[in-house]
Amino acid sequence: MHSSETGYSKRIKGFTLIEAVVGIVVLAISFSILTTLIYPIAEQSADQLHQVKAAELGQSVLNEIQNKAFDENSDRAGGAVRCSESPQGNCSTIMGSEGSETRATFDDVDDYNGLEYGNAYSKADIENSTGQTLVGYSGYSMQITVVNDSAYDGIADSNVSTAKLITVKITTPTGNNITFATYRANF
Repeated sequence: MHSSETGYSKRIKGFTLIEAVVGIVVLAISFSILTTLIYPIAEQSADQLHQVKAAELGQSVLNEIQNKAFDENSDRAGGAVRCSESPQGNCSTIMGSEGSETRATFDDVDDYNGLEYGNAYSKADIENSTGQTLVGYSGYSMQITVVNDSAYDGIADSNVSTAKLITVKITTPTGNNITFATYRANF
């Protein structure tokens, strides 16, 4: 029998400890690179969903506001008489709700001025016009401002008989602010 046929001369196949450690290090580096590349993409994907939901909410609120009378002293039957014309008299100078009005009883555009749902410190639920919580908008906040803007330049002025700028600012759960604005003219 030759000595080459003994058990001691056979080579054992497998990984050494050094090869295993190097393999683990290479895998760890690969996974960390993949994770840093994938995480921003996942976050951007969530941002797109939040933007769509914010657009739906903003458009819905703007539609609600646009369907109200221009002013407290406006003709409610369709605007045949402007608040600045007889027999109605002058336009109201109050920007905001009159007395104890709630969103369900708002009757003119400027009643919405100052309406807020949630803020940076307290994420209150957003409600619809009848006071019911909107499902799916947890973590969103909304601020509405209404100002007189007769020049249509985005700057508040004192002329109360021509146009009102309605601005709805939605803040998504990821902190992005999305602003929607429209005008309501006195007619």
